Amino acid sequence: MHPIVFGIPNCDTVKKARAWLTEHGVQATFHDFKKQGVPVAELQTWLDHWGWEKLLNRQGTTWRQLDPATQASVTDAASAAKVMSAHPSTIKRPVIVWPTGLITVGFVPDQWPV
Repeated sequence: MHPIVFGIPNCDTVKKARAWLTEHGVQATFHDFKKQGVPVAELQTWLDHWGWEKLLNRQGTTWRQLDPATQASVTDAASAAKVMSAHPSTIKRPVIVWPTGLITVGFVPDQWPV
């Protein structure tokens, strides 16, 4: 079983993570949010594990381009999940689900079980 890297292929952080994994001999499956969407059950697991504040990327272009009412509507995990499902680029990337069950968010090789 291989880790699953969730993200967007043109995201620099996702590119860096995928390259790092390849350089370290880790075969990973890539799940493209743009083509395959955000898996609802996985998103809920990530929210349960990390919390919506950690998972929601408020620094990115997509978040900044949302209208103020949509931004203001995000007040809890349910409202964050709704926005993240509709706008996958608002999810901090990459999210990696490891065969051990570990879930990591962002480019953090020191936290990866490699």
